[in-house]
Amino acid sequence: MKIFAEIITVGDELLIGQVVDTNSAWMGKKLNQFGIAVNRITSVRDDSKEITEAVNSALKRVDIVLMTGGLGPTKDDITKTTLCQYFNTELVFDEAVYNNIKRILAGRIPMNEQNKSMAYVPKSCTVIPNHVGSASISWFDHQGKVLVSMPGVPDEMKTAMEQEILPRLNKKFDTDFILHETYIVKNYPESVLAEVLEEWEDKLPSFIRLAYLPKPGAMRLRLTAQGEDKAKLEETLRLAEEGLRKILKHDVFAEDDKPLEEQLGIWLRKHKYTVATAESCTGGRVAAKIAAIPGCSDYFNGSIVAYQNSVKRMQLGVQSATLEKHGAVSEETALEMVQGVCKQLHSDCGIATTGIAGPTGAAPGKPVGTVWIAVKCGDKIRTRLLNYDHGREMNIERTCNQGFFMLMELLQELK
Repeated sequence: MKIFAEIITVGDELLIGQVVDTNSAWMGKKLNQFGIAVNRITSVRDDSKEITEAVNSALKRVDIVLMTGGLGPTKDDITKTTLCQYFNTELVFDEAVYNNIKRILAGRIPMNEQNKSMAYVPKSCTVIPNHVGSASISWFDHQGKVLVSMPGVPDEMKTAMEQEILPRLNKKFDTDFILHETYIVKNYPESVLAEVLEEWEDKLPSFIRLAYLPKPGAMRLRLTAQGEDKAKLEETLRLAEEGLRKILKHDVFAEDDKPLEEQLGIWLRKHKYTVATAESCTGGRVAAKIAAIPGCSDYFNGSIVAYQNSVKRMQLGVQSATLEKHGAVSEETALEMVQGVCKQLHSDCGIATTGIAGPTGAAPGKPVGTVWIAVKCGDKIRTRLLNYDHGREMNIERTCNQGFFMLMELLQELK
């Protein structure tokens, strides 16, 4: 059975860009794993009328409404009172919630009337335990549908979802299976890839949807299958993948929706290799992405950020003659950078970047967006020139992703 949900996030801070809504993306992914498709995500300000309209509209469309935000102790936190008005109920004091508030605040924050006010909950709701925070969580059953109001604090929301709400939703609703397969494709811009895959895409069954998900320096394809028969979905996805590989062959680079830096780590760990980075235009971004992966200490030795030529010479051993003849943004410099960092940091593999991220710094023959990348593994070295400009941030992201791609390509040759 197809079950749909909507997410409503409450808070002025979301609408003025002061806080980025990461909750919805996390919830959407988790709900899909339980066979619940997200139909819409709505953000509203701390206004009773806006909240009421969003709730009323959502409950007309979907089976499940998940709300975050507006449950704190201050006057602008009005979600509870608004839901009381909507469900024609009142706030009542809950001793268990009050004891939980005292437990959370003990030794840190004194109890006052504002904090105590969070122990008042809608009379007609089921109170869901908040194991890591003080705000109450309310579950409303309404004409066969469910509305859950949660804190906007990510840790509190995630804990409640995983430990309490998702298991309860799974028990209440008989959901379809929703399966995703994601592929990373290289060497194709989006429009060209769509043209190449048009005939294959047209033959996909109606219960399978294809999405093109471009990112700087990479293209992802996601197949989504939804239905009651899991075995049928898996077999159909397998056949679809066979058709995709017949068309794209080795340009289907990976089969997982993990970040490229995480997939690189899997390859490095598999081969028992270490890696280091030498970075100019990326300013340490490549290293930061690698270091963000748990367990990277198994294979990541370190990084040298060599923005100035003097650092390239002293720390990486780039020859003065190379810099004078070819410049810092050159294939020759990138080669010496990657060789130098592997030697200095005793690494089996290396990634080096040097270029002009922009928006300034262009030179004759080297416009903004010109980047040289060099990767090394053992005795094998590869270089690549990137020479198009999409703005500083995109240029840096594209360079990072290309560096990961290149080193994984090199590692694939060692299989």
